[in-house]
Amino acid sequence: MSIIIDEELCTGCASCKESCIYGAIELENNIAKVLPNCTLCGACVETCPEEAISLERGDVKAQKMDLSLFKGVWIIAEHYNKKINNVSLQLLSKGRELADILKVNLSLIILGASFDDKLEELSLYGMDEIIYIKSPILKDYYSDLYTKVITELVLENKPEIILIGATPTGRDFAPRVAKRLNAGLTADCTGLEIDLEAGNLLQTRPTYGGAIMATIRTPSSRPQMATVRAGIFSMPEKVKKKVNIRKIEYEFEEKDSVSKIVKVISKTKTNVNLEDAKIIVAGGRGVGSREGFRVIEKLAEVLDAELGGSRITVELNWLDPDRQIGQTGKTVTPKLYIACGISGAIQHIVGMENSEIVVAINKDPNAPIFNWSHYGIVGDLHEIIPVLIEEIKKIKVDE
Repeated sequence: MSIIIDEELCTGCASCKESCIYGAIELENNIAKVLPNCTLCGACVETCPEEAISLERGDVKAQKMDLSLFKGVWIIAEHYNKKINNVSLQLLSKGRELADILKVNLSLIILGASFDDKLEELSLYGMDEIIYIKSPILKDYYSDLYTKVITELVLENKPEIILIGATPTGRDFAPRVAKRLNAGLTADCTGLEIDLEAGNLLQTRPTYGGAIMATIRTPSSRPQMATVRAGIFSMPEKVKKKVNIRKIEYEFEEKDSVSKIVKVISKTKTNVNLEDAKIIVAGGRGVGSREGFRVIEKLAEVLDAELGGSRITVELNWLDPDRQIGQTGKTVTPKLYIACGISGAIQHIVGMENSEIVVAINKDPNAPIFNWSHYGIVGDLHEIIPVLIEEIKKIKVDE
């Protein structure tokens, strides 16, 4: 791809230069010129008042897309064993909000084999439409079939926003679909809003190792696509409303896919469900050792809470990887989050900042975690937590 500037149309107004955050456009003899550090983001195409700039893909110049043709918010459902993944339902909650702002429909897209008896129950989650793509082979996930079907649906229906869970499955097919559609895709979002002036989707995600929160928009193309981490948004409330259900039968055979599922092995999973936990007790480097986690575990037990930790505790083998909370772990939204010996690096904060109540225990009074806490205790956690445990036990006995 390349940026093409029509010198006959260019007036040297410098709108493109001002819009380029990379400094990749300069004026030469009052004509815009693209520099080698251009990233082909397309911002200049959108801002040129004379339409003198175009984005060339291959041998075909990409004319400005008619964005008015694209309407609606889509959630692509992920499922396993006939059960919709919670992140897909969470996205319905945020999708409803976005759709209401844009005054468009919210649709849930299901690619599956046996959801006929589930559609009525699913229709209670606030969408306006369910598009059910039915085929026996779609009981399992095939990346190339998902890519083919979703791409065809988008080209036919033209949604303006597509949201997908940032799961291993979602991270697999989302970029494939985006490439087929020449669409923008923002991965691992932790925030979604609508630019009320332009109507663009503002997609926020951590970058530079979590040190910066970047907000990304796709102003000149559609659909706007994003994968979103689980636990960021709450589950939607069930409502009774008329939902349009479209069932589309697809005829696939295994030979239609380049891959073949030979065997499905069900992995025995531990009862770690941090995303749905009401109370979480988490430890960090300040716990001191794997043995030091025993007191954290005891506090979690007495509170009927889940145990979690920061990245360093997993790297040091103090805690299992599926209990990691943060940018590279899980995102949680408990009613109570107790951070023990956690300094409060932004990489950890992005995973728990939406907790309802945060209590921090740290011997460093200047630890950043206190800036994110509702209650803080300064002191040695190995002295403080045993006292807390005894007091909680007394309360439970009195009850």
